[in-house]
Amino acid sequence: MVLADFASYMDCHANLVKTYADYDRWTKLSILNVAHMGKFSSDRTIQQYSDEIWHAKPVSVPLHRY
Repeated sequence: MVLADFASYMDCHANLVKTYADYDRWTKLSILNVAHMGKFSSDRTIQQYSDEIWHAKPVSVPLHRY
């Protein structure tokens, strides 16, 4: 049963390799993937903890050039 879907996995992998070789297509798909991402639930959770439990406020941190 472990290899029941191996052929479909290999087909998908072959498609991935072909797409990755097409720099323009890969770049477009990568940008679209990021553009369609939603906010991670962990981001919302940390923001909620910050606001409701810790009552933390943003702090400016100066950046030094080295």
